[in-house]
Amino acid sequence: MYIVSYNPTYVGIPFTEFSTIDENTDLENLNLNWREQDLPERVRTKHVHRLHPYLGKFIPQLVEIFLRKYRPNSVLDPFCGCGTTLVQANELGIKSIGCDISIFNCMISKVKTDKYDLSILQSEILELINKLKFEYPYHSENDFSDYLKTWYSQKSLDDLFHFKETLESFTYNNLYKVILSRAARSARLTTHYDLDFPKKPIRVPYYCRKHSRICYPVKEANKFLIRYCNNTFKRIVEFAEYRTDADVVIINGDSSNVVFPKVDIVITSPPYVGLIDYHEQHRYAYDLLNLPSNDHHEIGSATNGSGQKAQKEYKKAMMKVYDNLKTAVKRSGIIITIINDKYNLFNPDKFGFVEEMRLKRHVNRRTGMRKSNFFEEILIWRNK
Repeated sequence: MYIVSYNPTYVGIPFTEFSTIDENTDLENLNLNWREQDLPERVRTKHVHRLHPYLGKFIPQLVEIFLRKYRPNSVLDPFCGCGTTLVQANELGIKSIGCDISIFNCMISKVKTDKYDLSILQSEILELINKLKFEYPYHSENDFSDYLKTWYSQKSLDDLFHFKETLESFTYNNLYKVILSRAARSARLTTHYDLDFPKKPIRVPYYCRKHSRICYPVKEANKFLIRYCNNTFKRIVEFAEYRTDADVVIINGDSSNVVFPKVDIVITSPPYVGLIDYHEQHRYAYDLLNLPSNDHHEIGSATNGSGQKAQKEYKKAMMKVYDNLKTAVKRSGIIITIINDKYNLFNPDKFGFVEEMRLKRHVNRRTGMRKSNFFEEILIWRNK
């Protein structure tokens, strides 16, 4: 076993020359403890990587390092989430396959990796923005779920539903649904500093820890819809310069039983045990878009906690997925897992793989407000 210890004091310069990576690069000698000055947020969330907020995503530069190192013809991410692996693979001209139990996650991944006619996209976005400038009728409370009525003002719901009702006739309506969801996230009746895990709706002015002043609850959604329409077009245009014609396949399903085609490598960041409810974090999207939920099939849901029972169930579910990966990854193929394995649940021998190395890095650049240090391990295994 090879272990690279983390370096919280940042002795030495973190590695940022990603294009220089090749098959001869010694991964053990790379300093991956990036600070804001080393890898600014605008770089970590470049082009389509920031089309929609997503808790638990890993940075694209990690994926790029391993794709350049191992140079596969095809890559699989069995927990594709918001599509980070798929986007980076496409940039490098590598065929990719992503799978996720969440239909909304699959939607995000698809709109990020789809090819667009930019003239049609620009025309449709301008039309959508113009439609927001006209008055439209109020919607009945009967149109809204209890969740939506709890977390939004009437005006915000009218704005969101008006936008939603205009989408079906447009060419890229899935992309516009993601814009709608992004605006809905911002328009919730919550504080500016608690967008990730809001606990209760806020309907009165409050002291904002983020801005150090009195802030007010959001009363409308149109400003977010307009802002994100423009921002989305900008990001799609940026990605168009890098996008290749490499195939991207996205599957909404359970990675423990999906029959995957043969691939050269797996790169994934699976759910952590007891950390995030992946469906609940986008509850507004499921209610607004009437999407079916598979939350009962989530692995490691925060709702189930992280006790001994939860750990046992998590490990059992993960082993089923990785057992399925054995048939998907070519013989001697590489499986890379980015995880915070603080409970030591990922044992390569028990999972049926050979460990090449285990890297550990300090993660101090994450979205939202965090109180504690965070570390993640990069498990590099080889198929037998």
